[in-house]
Amino acid sequence: MDYVQITDSQRQQMLATIGAGSIEELLRDIPPDVRLGRPLDLPAGLTEQEARRAVRELAGESRGADRLACFAGGGAYDHYIPAVVDALASQGQFLTAYTPYQAEASQGSLQAFFEFQTLICQLTGLDVANASLYEGASALAEAVLMAVDDTGHRRVVLAEPLHPHYRRVVQTYMADLPVECVVVPAKAGQADLDALRTALTDDLAALVVQSPNFYGLIERQLPVLAEAVHAAGGAMVQVFDPISLAILRRPGSQGVDVAVGEGQPLGIPLSFGGPYLGLFACRQQYVRRVPGRLIGQTTDAQGHRAFCLTLQTREQHIRRAKATSNICTNQGLMALRAAIYLAAIGPHGLANVATVSLQRAHALARRIGELPGYALPFGDQPFFREFVVRCPTGAVDRLFDAGAERGLLPGVKLGAFDESLADCVLVACTEKRTEAEMDALVTLLAEVGR
Repeated sequence: MDYVQITDSQRQQMLATIGAGSIEELLRDIPPDVRLGRPLDLPAGLTEQEARRAVRELAGESRGADRLACFAGGGAYDHYIPAVVDALASQGQFLTAYTPYQAEASQGSLQAFFEFQTLICQLTGLDVANASLYEGASALAEAVLMAVDDTGHRRVVLAEPLHPHYRRVVQTYMADLPVECVVVPAKAGQADLDALRTALTDDLAALVVQSPNFYGLIERQLPVLAEAVHAAGGAMVQVFDPISLAILRRPGSQGVDVAVGEGQPLGIPLSFGGPYLGLFACRQQYVRRVPGRLIGQTTDAQGHRAFCLTLQTREQHIRRAKATSNICTNQGLMALRAAIYLAAIGPHGLANVATVSLQRAHALARRIGELPGYALPFGDQPFFREFVVRCPTGAVDRLFDAGAERGLLPGVKLGAFDESLADCVLVACTEKRTEAEMDALVTLLAEVGR
């Protein structure tokens, strides 16, 4: 708890310096009718020891993924974070550094971002990656804007089941633009290939497909869709999961033009929803339209390896009102964490994380599917680390209430996103979930379903 108090004598000294007799004098221009006119109704102040004790007690009432067996997913996942990530990312040189605008003053940060870009390019199989964006949803919105800008077309097709939050963010971004957003409903939990082909008209700017999708299912028709998209003159955009790319085909090998995703699984804690990290990679043809910053490698006057801000002209601090992107910070600390994570575990380690997550998820799904009253509505289709479970009528709320009592977070209630799935739960299983925790979840489901 870092705190430096201000004494009454210091307040008087500051007021005297600016020529004011009191704090009240500083507020005299505020009309009386909009002022409170009385002290705030606050409890008495606490001593430092009392404040520490109160904060500890409040913190003790919280139960996060560090204290629960977390089977929740839906875009944010409880993966293991190696200690080296916190150890390096918390160093003052990185922790206190903000967006670097002058390359010569920020070589350490710029090198870290350059390495991050390189790792994301290797992960996605694409030519260019930026450094970086806020989170996955706004990264997708930026990809759609880029496709509209590049093609000059005004039709954007979103293939369900795209994450509902991502869909809403894209629709919000496009709301005041002459852009038509078409949502093509899913078929059996996956993108409807025939319906999508029909939607790919000549004015297509982009088709967006998520794989693994919101239900955890792997979309196997990306190359076919990419070919159809290119024939219509549009860009193929994939929302990807970075962990899955260790064992699944990379976007670049499937005809994808722009790949975006959420970087949270790469060494970033759940943190009640943020800050997270938007991943963005694309083909070389889009390099001058990429949002945010591109860090480049060069040599200095002595011939030593050096780094610089190669492109950032889309941003408002450079082009002001003419900017086509309004990314004012590059989430540098989160990008650093992702780079440290990927470098620390390496390609074999990442493949191990993905494989163990997949194997445990499939083993758990089989056990749940055998329970009386439960079903896997998409169980005959390939999935990665999460899957949909249909529960007995009225069991979902009981499941979560009983889970909280036992230290289990059973998943994500899908009824919040789709009323037709009100009796369904999205269950995720990462490499952190132990046999004992999976046993406990199966036991809980069995008891609640009776």
